[in-house]
Parts: sequence; structure tokens; C-alpha cells
Amino acid sequence: MKRLIVLRRISQGAFLFLFIYILWSTTYPLRGALPPKVIFQADPLIMIFTSISERVILPGLIFILPFLLLTLIVGRFFCGWVCPLGTIIDGVGALSKVRKRHALLGDRANAKVRKFKYLVILVIATGSLLGVQLAWIFDPLVIAARFVSLNLIPAVTLAINRLFVFAIKNFDLYGGFYDFYRNLKGSLLGVKIYYFSNAALILLFFICIILSAVFVSRAWCRVACPLGAIYAFLSRFSLLSRVVYTCVRCRKCKSDCRMGAMNDDTDYVKSECILCMDCIYDCPQHTSRFVISPVSKKAIAQREEVPGSGITRREFLLLSASAFFLSFFKLERNLEYDASKGLLKSLLIRPPGAQDEARLMDRCIRCGNCMKVCPTNVLQPSAFGQGLEGLWTPHLSFEIGYCEYNCTLCTQVCPTGAISGLPVSVKQNTKLGVAEVDRKKCIAWADDKECIVCQEHCPVPEKAIKLIEDVVGDKRVYRPVVDKYLCIGCGICQNKCPVRPERAIQVLPLAALPDSR
Repeated sequence: MKRLIVLRRISQGAFLFLFIYILWSTTYPLRGALPPKVIFQADPLIMIFTSISERVILPGLIFILPFLLLTLIVGRFFCGWVCPLGTIIDGVGALSKVRKRHALLGDRANAKVRKFKYLVILVIATGSLLGVQLAWIFDPLVIAARFVSLNLIPAVTLAINRLFVFAIKNFDLYGGFYDFYRNLKGSLLGVKIYYFSNAALILLFFICIILSAVFVSRAWCRVACPLGAIYAFLSRFSLLSRVVYTCVRCRKCKSDCRMGAMNDDTDYVKSECILCMDCIYDCPQHTSRFVISPVSKKAIAQREEVPGSGITRREFLLLSASAFFLSFFKLERNLEYDASKGLLKSLLIRPPGAQDEARLMDRCIRCGNCMKVCPTNVLQPSAFGQGLEGLWTPHLSFEIGYCEYNCTLCTQVCPTGAISGLPVSVKQNTKLGVAEVDRKKCIAWADDKECIVCQEHCPVPEKAIKLIEDVVGDKRVYRPVVDKYLCIGCGICQNKCPVRPERAIQVLPLAALPDSR
């Protein structure tokens, strides 16, 4: 029995289930088994480079230590036994039945391909030193979480809900079946998510990554994953090593290795081994083993000495220069933002507790946690209107929802502090924007008809929307006006306004109303 492989698959399945469960169960009210931000606080790539970019020590840095220490003992276990994206990629690779395509590559070609992930992390590191956080683009946990929160959960929830409704209505399945459905609505189907803009782009990015396994097994992990590069570097010094006592040169281990870590001789590239344990059971002589033993510097150098491996001086300088110019462009945009008194901020309304625009861009890892837990679906991922640096950052879309007056969930789940934690009392007095009535569209102003929907829904105790009495002919009409000093910009007035297609009351960003701050 292939006990180690069975154990690995159980580990992969358990961590994938836990990953999805934490994200799925974290909803309004916050009742998840673990805060979803813990997932990302255990991610060395996110924690280290966000800290460097922001010049702060994030509290979550302590969570990465167990993973780094364990890697120094057993090697690159995280990629093969824990990583949810790696598990999904393995599943796609197994279904495609072309896992051995990488065997067509020789040692030199494999070495050239695998070093690209070090170039990726070099760009991320250089950008962080210059104040630009790029880790969110390539981090596997963020990529998987964004897909789960903004694609998988809404799609599955909607599909299951509609199946139940269809069955109940068409087959008259009331009674026990209907009670079961109502129980699910309070748990599994209780995720109040209806729509996310740009979800198709998020899905496309995810699909491109996992489908790469159809052509080359674990292509993403071997070629582009910067988190894998961190673990690969540390695993070179790990105590666990593979040894082969008797080899008949059948090269079965090389042809079956999903990471292309086997060399033409009996040795292997230790940093590329993810401890899948396939080689132990594929060996016809059963002489392949993993043992704990101290590894000398000479042994490390011999294992990693593959023609074409490593980063050349020319590549290092080229990538450093690319990252430098990318960072310079970002810094110039931030200076433009500062000089123009909120040019960037005037484009979008950010969540309560959000850092200023420059810090938000650097700290936000686009994980989707804040959007996932939002009970009204008002938080949406930004598109390319903010450029690449603003892609998938959260903003409030009042056409879809509104900022719930008593809710602070988005401030509780952010793993990097891009959205600071706020008590409810502070959040209720945090000004996001200011509402403004368009009297040419408003029913009460333009048509002299009774409509006080916006005033009725205003959650501010003193009512930020006042009604002024006017006499038109022989009838009294109450018209809404906004008290800009009381208005917090929650957007419920805009969301509930009955005027279509454009609401008669709109919440404007603070930067557009400098005198309202």
C-alpha cells in the first residue's frame, strides 16, 4: 500500500477543505471557525514583502515562523502537502492524464524553466524595497482565495439554492424537505452574495494557471510561483534528503516526477522536490528513500549544480532595472495624487477604515476577504480604471448595495491592515462620502410628488437627510435635502432611491467635496 502517498492526499484534501471552509463559513454575522486573515498571515510571501513595502512590522509575521522552520527540517512540504492551489493543480493534472509531458525536457531545459520563479521574486523584492507591493499578483494563496470567495462560493450557492427552489415548486416538496432547505439557508446557503463585478477576469486568471497543468505538470509551481521560490530556497538546507541505494538506471523516477526534479543520474534537485513520494513507490528496486541527515555545504552545491541553473548577472540587473522603473512610475502617480489633492481618491469610494490611497494600494493583497463578508454586497473589486496597481482593490458600489450602519466585518478580516479595525461607534461616524440630491431627477423636486424614501432609510439617528416643506398649488410637498455635516456616505439612500436608470441621489467621494470634510 502506498501509505505515504495516501497520507499526502489526505493532507492535501484536509487543507483544501479547511481553506474553503474558513472562507465559506466567514459571513455575516462573523461566525467562522477561524478568522480568514489567519490564512494569509501564515504566508511568508505576503507578510514579508508587504512589511518591507510599507516599512512596518505586521503582527502576522509570527505565523510564518512554523512553516519556515519546518521547511528547514523536511524541505518543501508546503507545496506538496498543504498549498490549496497546488492541490487543485494536481487534480487537474491527474484528470488530464498528461502528467509526464515534462519528461520531454532535459536537465538544462528544466533548469532554465524553473529559475523564472526566482526572477519573479526578484521583481517582487525590488519593488517592495522601492515601496511597491506586487506579491498579490502571484501569491498562490491569494489567487486561490480570490477564486473561492468571488467565483466558487457565489456560483455554488446560487446553483444549490435554485435547485432546491425548483424542486420545491415543481414537485410540491414541502414539509421535511422544505425545513431542510430552510436550515441550509441558515448555514451552507446563508452566504449573501449575489454579484461581483470583474468576476469573469478573476476566473480567467485562475483557469489559465490551473490549465497549465494540462500541458506540463505543476507548471505554475515549477515556473512562476514566488512562494514556492521561498520554500525552494530554504529546502536546499533541509535535513530530509532523498537517497538511492541501488539504481538500475530505469529512469522511472525521472519520467514520473511531477516537478521535473530528477536529474539524468541518480541525484535530484532538492529545492524542486515537493515530497510527493511518487519516486519511492515507482522505483522497481524499492531502494529510494527519504532520510533525515545533516547536509554539508558541498552536498548542497553538488545537488544544485545543474547546467543553466541560477540567475545570471545580466538577468539580475535587467530585472532589478525593470522593477525600479515600475516602482518609479508608481511613485510618480502617488506624487500626482498628493499634488492634486485626491485625484486618485476621487475616482472610488473605499471601505470604512481604509488606508489612504497610496497605502491601500501597497497593503491590499486583493484576497477578497472584505468583499466576501460584506452583508450587502456593496464591496466590489475594482477594474482597470485605477490601472494595474488598483486592480481588484475593494470599492463601494451603491448601485449594488450599501454600507450597513452597524457592520464592521470588512475591518475585522483584512490580513494586512489595508483596512484598519474599527469599533462600531467609530465606524458609524466615519465619513465615506457625501450624498447629493439631483433636483432635476428627484421625484419630489422635479415632479412635485411625494417621495421620502431616502429620508426614511437614512440610518443616522439625527437624519442626515432632512425634509423641507413646500406648497405647490393646493398641496404640501416634502422635498429631501442633505445635511453634509451629518451625512456619512453610507449609500443606502442611493441604493434605495426608486428613480431609474440613474438614481436621483448620489454619494460623492470626499475628494470631490473638499469643503465637506
